[in-house]
Amino acid sequence: MPGFFFSHNNMTELSGKEDCKLAEGKVHKKKQRAFGADLKSYLKCMVPHTEPGIKTSNSRNVMLSAEEVIQWSQSLEKLLASQSGQGVFREFLKSEFSEENIEFWLACEDYKKTKSDHLHGKAERIYEEFVQSDAVKQINIDYQMREATAKKAQDPTHSSFDEAQKTVYILMERDSYPRFLKSKSYLNLLNQLQTNTSK
Repeated sequence: MPGFFFSHNNMTELSGKEDCKLAEGKVHKKKQRAFGADLKSYLKCMVPHTEPGIKTSNSRNVMLSAEEVIQWSQSLEKLLASQSGQGVFREFLKSEFSEENIEFWLACEDYKKTKSDHLHGKAERIYEEFVQSDAVKQINIDYQMREATAKKAQDPTHSSFDEAQKTVYILMERDSYPRFLKSKSYLNLLNQLQTNTSK
């Protein structure tokens, strides 16, 4: 996950740990505001109508209801089983600079459904994008698992990424998911849906 980057000019203005903490706090607040704006625009796409249920802008015309959003809080599995849930959770992970986790998990789900003659190409793409040590969206797995996954990706089967996917799932379940359930993005969406239902 990327850290905070300051320009050289900003760094010369900072003196001592207090200033660094202050600067990081400001950067964090800016990023939170940016996330709020991103989430609002995302939810406007997801939620163009605010009548009894909330309609998402999928071609399938899915209604997002308070019941469905409440179900997301029962387990990460239920959250990820919902297309809308995946979208809202992904936006939350973006705000924490860890969207590579859900992207990798979704890539693995797609990979499992791949026809055997396309496995090699997809395995290579997933490995290069998420697993190799200098991957752009590198997932947080230990060295041994990275090496084991690399070997499995060279001679791919439908289960080549299962262990790494399980590790990333557990990481999301223990770390990001509980924070998501306490986040303004989740609570505001739920509150908006419950308000609309009670009208």
